[in-house]
Amino acid sequence: MTLASRDFGLTPRRPNIETMDGLLLSFGVIFIAELGDKSQLMALAFAARYKASHVLIGITAAAAPLFGLSVLIGRLVAVSLPTRAINIAAGVAFLALAAWTVRGAWTDAKEETREQPSTRFPIATVALAIFLAELGDKTMLATVTLATTEAWLGTWVGSTLGMVAADAIAIVVGKQLGTRLPERAIKIGASLLFVVFGILLLVEGIRG
Repeated sequence: MTLASRDFGLTPRRPNIETMDGLLLSFGVIFIAELGDKSQLMALAFAARYKASHVLIGITAAAAPLFGLSVLIGRLVAVSLPTRAINIAAGVAFLALAAWTVRGAWTDAKEETREQPSTRFPIATVALAIFLAELGDKTMLATVTLATTEAWLGTWVGSTLGMVAADAIAIVVGKQLGTRLPERAIKIGASLLFVVFGILLLVEGIRG
């Protein structure tokens, strides 16, 4: 074997290149798609009420399995989501979450010092709300499409990081609002946001 024919590990491995390409592409696409999206607005509302770390962990906990499912669907190609049923279920869940939130807004100061269900499990609350909001949304569909041509690992990681990065911006803004607005106003605003999203999802589900 000649020196020229030896491989000293300097030759780039194509799978690694494909994974990085998929990661960068997915990150850019999802980051841009998330700007102004409902999940980013929800992250802003949650950040005004909960600790930033809890909101960020909740978003990550929702994004990772969501985009993992998206990549799986994209690789299988033929699988389709029952988006109509999902939208209806998500809409009902959002209306319930709105009622849960506004209930806490009208309790007196003594009751607000106790732990309420909506604040006892902030990470789970954020994760569930974000997951439901993104099911069948454009970011999920974009990831499904990317997964049909890009490396699955890069697509999954890039999409997850893109959503977390975009929503992190909203968390920073939400924390600033949280220091300037009364807690009751924040809760009412968040409730109205959930009602709007719930109605929109119900309409989409009913109309198919």
